[in-house]
Amino acid sequence: MNNRVNYTLVGFLVLFGITLMLGFTYWLLKPTVENETTKYYIHFDESVLGLNIDSPVKYRGITVGKVTELKINPKNTAQVEVLITILKSTPIKSDTVAKLTSQGITGLSYINLSLGDNGAPPLVAKDGEKYPIIKTEPSFFERFEKSLGTVSTKLSKTLSGTEKLLNDENQKQMALILQRSAKFMDKMDRLLNEESIKHFQSSMKNLDSASKKLDVMMPKIDRFIDKSMAWEDKISGSFASIMNSYLGIRSAMDEIKRAVSSGEFNFKDIASDVVPTLNNTLLEMQQLMIKLEDTLNKYDRSPSDIIYKQESIKKGPGER
Repeated sequence: MNNRVNYTLVGFLVLFGITLMLGFTYWLLKPTVENETTKYYIHFDESVLGLNIDSPVKYRGITVGKVTELKINPKNTAQVEVLITILKSTPIKSDTVAKLTSQGITGLSYINLSLGDNGAPPLVAKDGEKYPIIKTEPSFFERFEKSLGTVSTKLSKTLSGTEKLLNDENQKQMALILQRSAKFMDKMDRLLNEESIKHFQSSMKNLDSASKKLDVMMPKIDRFIDKSMAWEDKISGSFASIMNSYLGIRSAMDEIKRAVSSGEFNFKDIASDVVPTLNNTLLEMQQLMIKLEDTLNKYDRSPSDIIYKQESIKKGPGER
């Protein structure tokens, strides 16, 4: 038997197999027209801890690319420049925002892209930029850290102010206020005992009774005021008549004085003017005195008639 092995043939077959495997792999990995990729820059102002090379880039939960490069931004050393490679079919608009998102509790992170306005124009590179730059927004942990810092600062200020407020002098003042408040409450407790409450309730009942009586009296007071106004009108009319008579007498006296001075004194003519006027005046004064006397007599007989009621005139036997 011939046991000799043709190593040349074996080597050729191995090389041929490796070449076929490499060709098949290239054929599988070769991007098609629909899956062509493009690159974008993202500048983060926060720490990118947990983000590594080949970390996924997702758009609404779908992996559309990966992180290609991580480095410090040469134009701004406070930023981290991330180069990503994503599919060209991904709708990257001018208002698209990139945010660093944590993957559960693993500590690893990925970049999440969120679309803004669907009608916004596509994002393009500006003059001097190698690739377009996607805008960023703070991650949840960055916002939480900032809010925690703000709360910590405010809490520190509050504690500092409270410490200043509760110094020794203010504590003494607060103790004094509490003591005075306790004394005041003790006095109020003694003041508002059952007897004081009963007195207060009694006073309220008396006040309510007085209010009811006042309500009953008000119509009578109104009637009294109306009667007083009518009586006043009558008195005013009487006084007006007296005044007119007085003016007539004065005119007559002036006429007499003039006649005496001029020598034209004729007692008969003058008396014919003066006597009727004087007579009317005396009659009106007599009527006024009778009214006043009648009013005073009524008041003497029943003073309460002024406020409460009119006097009921007692009729004699047989009178109706």
